[in-house]
Amino acid sequence: MIGDRDTALLNSVPHRAVIDIGSNTVRMVIYGGAQRAPTPLLNERVTARLGAELLHSGRIPEPAIAIALLGLKRYRRILTDLQIEDVDVIATAAARLAENGAEFLDRVRECGFEPVLLPGEEEARTSAMGVIGAFPGAKGVVVDLGGGSLELVEIERGQCTHGVSLPLGALMLGELRAAGPDKFKRKINRALEKEDWDHPVDQPLYMVGGTWRALAGYAMAELDHPLTDPHGFELEGKDALRLAKRMRLINPAKLGLSRISEMRAGMLPDAAALLHVLLGRLQPSKLVFSSWGIREGRLYDRLDPAARAQDPLLAGLANFCGPRGGPPTLATQLAGWTVDALPRGGRGSERVRLAATMLALASMQIEPNLRVRQAINWALYKRWMNLDDTGRAMMAAAVSANCGVAELPRQLYRLTNEAMLDEAVSWGLAIRLARRLGGGSRRSLRNTALGVSGKKLVLYLGETHADLWVEHVEQDLANLAARLGLKPAHQIVANDDLLEKGGLGVPVPELEG
Repeated sequence: MIGDRDTALLNSVPHRAVIDIGSNTVRMVIYGGAQRAPTPLLNERVTARLGAELLHSGRIPEPAIAIALLGLKRYRRILTDLQIEDVDVIATAAARLAENGAEFLDRVRECGFEPVLLPGEEEARTSAMGVIGAFPGAKGVVVDLGGGSLELVEIERGQCTHGVSLPLGALMLGELRAAGPDKFKRKINRALEKEDWDHPVDQPLYMVGGTWRALAGYAMAELDHPLTDPHGFELEGKDALRLAKRMRLINPAKLGLSRISEMRAGMLPDAAALLHVLLGRLQPSKLVFSSWGIREGRLYDRLDPAARAQDPLLAGLANFCGPRGGPPTLATQLAGWTVDALPRGGRGSERVRLAATMLALASMQIEPNLRVRQAINWALYKRWMNLDDTGRAMMAAAVSANCGVAELPRQLYRLTNEAMLDEAVSWGLAIRLARRLGGGSRRSLRNTALGVSGKKLVLYLGETHADLWVEHVEQDLANLAARLGLKPAHQIVANDDLLEKGGLGVPVPELEG
């Protein structure tokens, strides 16, 4: 029979690669993992600066072409050796706008690739699809800053509406600013007015591109933010405006941030100047930074409607945790078994609780001396999609309590409030009880139940499983009951009576072989 480990493998696809021939860098990313939540396995770039001379000569310089082709030949060798046949090669603004763009793409073909030249509107739409994939239900404006162009796209209900590609890439901003701040501002405003983007949106801006992520990294370091990944990081509109106003005047050499490359640091003041103008016109509610953009948008575009409808958080966790002892069907059964142990009036998300359950089960395969720290690191620092700071903190609290550690790291209290963390600790204690009750056996869960009766938290044991009641189970039940403000109790009942107790007496498919 097919078990959960096999299910996790079936949800994966063979490794696939996307090569993005941009105006600043030529990047190859090889993806594995779940279709709905692809995981970068190899991420390489060469900084060719193909679009550096577009404002002057209108051509791609030969030295830049040489650098790009060297990188592409390396990519071809790696892909061949890894036997990766699913390779999507896209070219954007530099190849699209340069006089010798077609000639350059012919030379790319000589490297063994079939590049697709994206029109400006398609480039904008594809970047927006990446954001839609990363933030299901997102409504706002995608702002993708590349080396040769700036894309603005409205998104709502999983669709792109009004969008435009403007020749305002990061490689061009320095020269535009050299004419003076007033002329620079007029240039940006005229471009926005021409494309009907000169009005307030009062919605979030979803920031895509390496330069924006570098800006987020700077802001996170300045704020001493507890997390390290800029994906999903948010800045309120007024805070972003203050940051942009200050950053546009900073000397890049004095940034001194190890997490920002010298190349990106050099672009930050110009990008901040552009952002300052955009914020003044668009007046967004906040900025949300996205690691998903045009490459992930290409992958998301290929998914069928059923795959797109999946939650990327749960898809990613199922793929990660399944082979590590946290299969989704067992986690779902365990989450159902513990449902009556949820705090009354709790505000936590059920999808996050299920995610925490998978992660808690997977953490049990880590050595005991590393378990708590590694499980918390997974929750906080792994790049999960569609998960906010509160969700990360609650997952971390749950996996910590599952390991028997209810004293939480102080950094979690900077991500959410104490009430949410207390609720998540209850999740973790409930997972611990369910997991240790019968050694994680599905059969033990089917022949026991957990419920609240008056002011008691009662563990019901079917007659066939009465022997499961031992000291550590009694202690786990007592700890959970105390957290919920209840008295612990246990009762031996006929197995057929478990249905009346609200437990999981209904048989589920046998997956234990």
